[in-house]
Amino acid sequence: MLQTHEISPEQIERDKLYEEMGLSSSEFEMVKKILGRLPNFTETGIFSVMWSEHCSYKTSKPLLKKFPTKAPHVLQGPGEGAGIIDIGDNQAVVFKIESHNHPSAVEPYQGAATGVGGIIRDVFSMGARPIALMNSLRFGNLKTDRVKYLFSEVVNGIAGYGNCVGIPTVGGEVQFDDSYEDNPLVNAMCIGLINHDDIQKGIAAGIGNTVLYAGAPTGRDGIHGATFASDDLAEDAAKDRPAVQVGDPFMEKLLIEACLEVIHSDALVGMQDMGAAGLTSSASEMASKAGTGMEMDLDLVPQREQNMTAYELMLSESQERMLLVVKKGREQEIIDVFTRYGLKAVAVGQVIEEKVFRIKQHGEVQAEIPVDALAEEAPVYHLPAQEARYYQEFQKIGNHVPIIDDHGAVLKQLLQQPTIASKEWVYDQYDSMVQTNTVTGPGSDAAVVRIKGTNKSLAITTDCNSRYIYLDPEIGGKIAVAEAARNIICSGARPLGLTDGLNYGNPTNPEVFWQMEKSVEGMSDACEKLGTPVISGNVSLYNQSKGKAIFPTPIVGMVGLHESLEHITPSFFQQSGDAIYVIGESKPEFGGSELQNLLNGAYEGKAPEINLDIEAKRQAQLLEAIQSGLVVSAHDLAEGGLGVALSECLFYDTLLGADIQVSGDVTVELFSETQSRFIVSVRPEQQEVFEQVVEDAVQIGLVTSDGQLTVRSKDGDVLSESVHELYRLWKGAIPCLLK
Repeated sequence: MLQTHEISPEQIERDKLYEEMGLSSSEFEMVKKILGRLPNFTETGIFSVMWSEHCSYKTSKPLLKKFPTKAPHVLQGPGEGAGIIDIGDNQAVVFKIESHNHPSAVEPYQGAATGVGGIIRDVFSMGARPIALMNSLRFGNLKTDRVKYLFSEVVNGIAGYGNCVGIPTVGGEVQFDDSYEDNPLVNAMCIGLINHDDIQKGIAAGIGNTVLYAGAPTGRDGIHGATFASDDLAEDAAKDRPAVQVGDPFMEKLLIEACLEVIHSDALVGMQDMGAAGLTSSASEMASKAGTGMEMDLDLVPQREQNMTAYELMLSESQERMLLVVKKGREQEIIDVFTRYGLKAVAVGQVIEEKVFRIKQHGEVQAEIPVDALAEEAPVYHLPAQEARYYQEFQKIGNHVPIIDDHGAVLKQLLQQPTIASKEWVYDQYDSMVQTNTVTGPGSDAAVVRIKGTNKSLAITTDCNSRYIYLDPEIGGKIAVAEAARNIICSGARPLGLTDGLNYGNPTNPEVFWQMEKSVEGMSDACEKLGTPVISGNVSLYNQSKGKAIFPTPIVGMVGLHESLEHITPSFFQQSGDAIYVIGESKPEFGGSELQNLLNGAYEGKAPEINLDIEAKRQAQLLEAIQSGLVVSAHDLAEGGLGVALSECLFYDTLLGADIQVSGDVTVELFSETQSRFIVSVRPEQQEVFEQVVEDAVQIGLVTSDGQLTVRSKDGDVLSESVHELYRLWKGAIPCLLK
């Protein structure tokens, strides 16, 4: 095999080697124009990773501009390691979600583990202490050995990294569908706390200042990881294995503590983690943001393997590494902090006035590129969008109501659908209580983490029903944001803002780009209406294999604030005798529903409608009722409709039951997935006041103490099921499928 330094610039152009790295011919022409010459091998590699979709967002940038990103409480929006929102008392919450899809399809344990490690670094690079982890996962149906293996190993990887690093994994969501059979989605979210005066930016300011490399040495793992994430998944997944990184959570734990100590030194100018595209992206982005240049000597970079080329060192995505810019002459103070934690920190370069990115190795210049060419001047594409043909067909289908003879039997089947069934098999593997701040852990509408030393806590959720987005991207996008906000409201918190993980197929397919465009528009509308600005996020495209794209899956990670710990509300019924209310009426809407999936094994028709004005009004009224102490429990109606939601409200204490009266069509009342609805329990003595605060609330029954879920209609009993039996089926479904 030719050594990279033996491949001449002329050969790169002649044999179109740049295409293998991910650059198109027109992009290669742009590179030649920027440099005024042919790029060498290392330079070609640097451009290819920095101009990849993963680093440059070249096809999604025009869409991302549509998101509302500003609000008085937003201290830092998109563009840094993570976004920051003010929560009062000089404190702020820092959070971001990021995908690690392709690596997890190829090497599920390390793919998931390094996804967690990377998102943690994004948060502490801002100067914040990570206090919680969440995730959002998608897999094929649990029918094949491969899907079961991917599912088990991804969960193992998340648990293995999070548990060892000592940050609680407090919740998340998992959904199963055939569209993710070959291409699972692994989105990890990290939440941190910071004081306003500790906020760090990833900038390389101050001419002559020193560039420090801290953390693990650089190896050959993850080379071209960013490009790998910006292309369709190969049929032969094994060939992509070298693009997957390997994580070390114990080193990350030390790195967190060292970095959080370093931020208190005024010798520190800027700090950024080496994520996608490793040294290349962190160094060039920090310089570009500061309007400076950077010169680096690769002979000084700690190396795990021998004879690494400039190309390999610049493109490696070895984990647990940070890049810092430090005031000249004060390097030792910072180095000493890292040394105390047993970590290596070495000077590898300096900030220069000339706005170039200059890389030296063995006394020779290996790359010299204008910094803005990498970060700011990456090409941006306005791709063609075309309304999907299937969408036009689905819009013609009317809302018909499925015929069901035995509603009890159907409810039992729904509770065993993997997307609805208990995820205890998953979250039992996560340490959700480490750091001792978790108030509400996995299994609720939202996780709740208290803020030590205050009377406040944070509510956190991840959400996205991709079936609705597939059927109708714009409506589905609105629902994704609204449903996340509903989860936050049910916990008793006020939604603050969101981070998004936008997962789609190949954007050069006009129908996929249409899905992206419409869902982003829908999400933006809901963000505006519900007051939840987008403060950070990640785009993951080319999620397809064998020419088949995943369902469009823009994950919403949302954070809310409890201004008092007394506002924290459970999502389960608490005592018999309480009145059960449903907020919002049901309509015959079964497109994209769990019932449609159960009966037809496919999704078609229209997605359920959503009126954002009604959504906003109901959320505001329910939150007011909760904060006034009028609500005992609150749960949103989601997959499976009222029947599933009632069952879930009873699973915390199976000795309780519910006696319910429905008035309309029983199938519609029990299984429709009409939006903007909640199920709440209220003490009898507070019903009157509650009904005055929440306009659309209708009492449907009472919590009982007989351990039975009984539903009656005007024609008599519809179903009467043992709650313990429903719970047994719901809890055992996923372990049973994995056997």
